[in-house]
Amino acid sequence: MVKNILNALFFVFVLVSCQNKKNVKNEKPNIVIIYADDLGYGDVGAYGATELKTPNLDKLASGGVRFTQGYATSSTCTPSRYGLLTGTYPWRNRDAKILPGTAPLIISTDQLTLPKVLKSKGYQTAVIGKWHLGLGSGNVNWNERVSPGPNEVGFDHAYIMAATQDRVPTVYIENGNVDGLDPNDPIEVSYSHNFEGEPTGQDNPELCTMKWHHGHNNSIVNGIPRIGYMKGGEAAKWNDVEMADHFLAKAQSYVKDHKENPFFLYYAIQQPHVPRTPNPRFVGKSGMGPRGDVIVEADWVIGEFLKTLEEEGVLDNTLIIFSSDNGPVLNDGYYDDAVEKLGNHKPTGGLRGGKYSLYEAGTRVPFIVYWKGKVQPLVSDAVISQVDILSSLAAMVGSDEIGPDSQNLLQVLMGESQMGRDELVLEANTRTAFRKGDWLLIPPYEGPEVYTDVNIEVGNSSEYQLFNLKTDQEQQKNLASEEAELLKEMIASFAKARGDEKKNVEDVELK
Repeated sequence: MVKNILNALFFVFVLVSCQNKKNVKNEKPNIVIIYADDLGYGDVGAYGATELKTPNLDKLASGGVRFTQGYATSSTCTPSRYGLLTGTYPWRNRDAKILPGTAPLIISTDQLTLPKVLKSKGYQTAVIGKWHLGLGSGNVNWNERVSPGPNEVGFDHAYIMAATQDRVPTVYIENGNVDGLDPNDPIEVSYSHNFEGEPTGQDNPELCTMKWHHGHNNSIVNGIPRIGYMKGGEAAKWNDVEMADHFLAKAQSYVKDHKENPFFLYYAIQQPHVPRTPNPRFVGKSGMGPRGDVIVEADWVIGEFLKTLEEEGVLDNTLIIFSSDNGPVLNDGYYDDAVEKLGNHKPTGGLRGGKYSLYEAGTRVPFIVYWKGKVQPLVSDAVISQVDILSSLAAMVGSDEIGPDSQNLLQVLMGESQMGRDELVLEANTRTAFRKGDWLLIPPYEGPEVYTDVNIEVGNSSEYQLFNLKTDQEQQKNLASEEAELLKEMIASFAKARGDEKKNVEDVELK
């Protein structure tokens, strides 16, 4: 009898000890950043969309902090991803621009990065999805391990596409190696010339199942003409309509395999970037053509991923940040009914501009922070940028690292304060603008006012543009002439923020 009691007590002791170890092991929260591609401010129900249904994103927004003034650092993808991962404004790096699939890595291997910060505090780190920050050091041989890449800038595990879905090489890369490559069918890639005998969208439109509109008329893969030329690697080429499912499965597996210790997952989904190729399950679901369908698909993917976190018992201890790399674009290279079937939907949410633009719709994006039971529901008007995520998360995990342009806004991120940024430099295709308080300054730039291929106002003007975003969120009234003194102050502050104080403010010509 006594022996049985002792055995029972020992069993209880072991259970309590294991539970205590488990609690210690999960002391730090898991961190997941879900990053959409070209998703606009108005593409989510929680941000005003009425024609598109995004129930899973809306659930995150209603259960966490929904920022109304959350910004990407740039209105195009590569620069924004650079800013997010390095805490550095992309315009400081002249190579941080839209890259071809063969570009070298633009993050220095000795540079501070978000995964490095978290890794130094005991986190497992992974990137799954779109990369588009360059690979290797130039002249990449895709038939060998490609390095440097994500693994060399802080990610323990990387399962990525090299650039974008519309660019070659159209293969997945796992920790530097092309996934599923047949060594007897080597890959060749070029952005300057085609390979003999290889069909292109320009010369062989009859082989295309998707018609190109501009700039997407090189190698044809899965019936889709791409940017750049590729030969070989047939067994390794991705299936476009299965891409969302494929990346989801990789993300789910990562959670299941790494849930016992704190992890950081940068889950960069490809939707709704072109080519928009929804799985057949989602074709026609939105009534808006492929662009709407892939947004519905993306919402479903996020819902399935959240289910996995819950089923694996880690949702309550996982901080989730959702955002987009830049604003929306409809026709971005293919005829896919994005314009024709738009209906009453407003991807910009009423903001001016879009992708490629210095106007608000270029960089103001959905920005949601969710942590079940830890972050209380809140709509926050605080100004915050993705460049601030590095320093904010560093503070959360007990690191004193600070990104060069990154502010510690952890309390803002967690909804405990609405004292966000006072100043922010924004970027679009190497052009910059400046927000200070409620005011946005766009200096004069040469070039077209509208990119005709995509039909988006990009912010170029021969005059200074000054907008009060509190009273004129749609940026319809340029107050540069009326607010002469404020304009000079803004120019001076902008020059200081850029480290360009030698600009002579007194010589500003008001037009």
